[in-house]
Amino acid sequence: MNGGPAAGAAALSLDHAIGRPRAPKGFGTRVSDLQDRSRDLEFVVDLGVRIGSREWLRGLATCTALCFAAWSFAPGLEPIAVASTPKLTDAQWEESRALAIAPLAFGGDTGRRMAPTDAVEPLTDTPERPSVDLLATLARGDGLARVLERSGVGAGEAQQIAGMISGVLPLTDIKPGTVLDVTLGRRPNRQVARPLDLLTFRARFDLKMAVERVDGRLAVRPIPIAVDDTPLRITGRIGSSLYRSARAAGAPAKAVEGYIRAVASQTGIDTLGADDRFDIILEHRRAATGETESGKLLYAGLSRSRGKNLQLMQWDQDGRTQWFEASGVGKTTGMLQRPVPGNVSSNFGMRRHPILGYSRMHKGMDFRAGYGTPILAASDGRVSGAGWHGGYGQQVRIDHGGGLATSYSHMSRIVARAGSQVRRGQVIGYVGSTGLSTGPHLHYEMYRNGAAINPASVKFTTRAQLAGADLARFRSQLKSLLAVPVGGRAQPVQQATAETPAKTANGA
Repeated sequence: MNGGPAAGAAALSLDHAIGRPRAPKGFGTRVSDLQDRSRDLEFVVDLGVRIGSREWLRGLATCTALCFAAWSFAPGLEPIAVASTPKLTDAQWEESRALAIAPLAFGGDTGRRMAPTDAVEPLTDTPERPSVDLLATLARGDGLARVLERSGVGAGEAQQIAGMISGVLPLTDIKPGTVLDVTLGRRPNRQVARPLDLLTFRARFDLKMAVERVDGRLAVRPIPIAVDDTPLRITGRIGSSLYRSARAAGAPAKAVEGYIRAVASQTGIDTLGADDRFDIILEHRRAATGETESGKLLYAGLSRSRGKNLQLMQWDQDGRTQWFEASGVGKTTGMLQRPVPGNVSSNFGMRRHPILGYSRMHKGMDFRAGYGTPILAASDGRVSGAGWHGGYGQQVRIDHGGGLATSYSHMSRIVARAGSQVRRGQVIGYVGSTGLSTGPHLHYEMYRNGAAINPASVKFTTRAQLAGADLARFRSQLKSLLAVPVGGRAQPVQQATAETPAKTANGA
């Protein structure tokens, strides 16, 4: 093939021959016109603009047609006719009235005879019951006289009964929730309250009270109930779970929880083995009438297959109850009490003094707190000083024993007195800004053997040791507890009579 002009013309002619055939004239033009017209056509016409134009008139016609179509298909407002219930005759009405729920609830077998007739006349005065038996409950914060008045007893008689009972025992001994069994007698007329014929209730675990009318006069009669105060002793194998084994053996839930806390203060609970045995002794009272009452945990023992056995008993020392080992040694472990609830504004260490203007050792911690915020003792101890102390302002210093002491400075007012004993969490003063201070805060310092230490780094362990007469009494009580048999009931309880005094909780 030559590359001359003829070849180029042939190529152009071939391309034109195999190209897409042209559409008929006029077809493409009509389609384009329809597309352009559909774009210009507005199906939703705004009747608020171009009023009177062709588009506005077309929109008005469309809206009118739609409204007419909606009105044409709407339901009518004419009432719908239904069949009415036929009216009952007089006989049918009386029968349906007699067969209602209320007459049938009173035991009617047929309805016609139960329907009232005109011969029935209402009673002018209904007869009263000769006596009324009811139960009343003494609520929290309630009074015995008020409960009796609500039960129907006259105000004067209720006060008389309360006074008679208070002569036998204080009314405060009657616990909330006590159920009163009240019997009211016949009254002469409806204008007066019913008289009390009999009142009985359980005043205490070991005493029942009765107020009865004898020959027209009220008399109070205490009924003692014999009570056995022998503690309850529960032992068993720990097995897979100490809590479940103790509960299965009959120990109350609170006693088991107290036992676990006592044992955990001496050894880790996770170190207990399945063959170790628990020994629980708690307060327990058994009444001759069959009721039982469990009290606080008295003894927590642990017999270990491997390791040291534990014998712990609760004992009061200086007004504080804690667990002591059989040797008379007690133990308390924990963190120091935070003296105020505020945040720490300055920690222990070197710092630039805000008033003196040079760097020096900050021997304590500053707590940000408002003026007058109560300051609490960090731990038990004796107040070794309370008063003005130079740049510290009003200061309280407490000696906690074992070489440990704390001080609380810049107080606005001091509550603790020098030489007095304070307990952990007790208020000893109030936040102020006395001495070298730029604002109300607490400067808290801690000392070990007279040297200042960082209060944030201290965790303490205190031990209490019994000696002398206290140790002898402790060992005597521990010996008596260990002599209690398993189950705790040494002998049957005899019912006390009115002439036989009941055994009280302290064995008197």
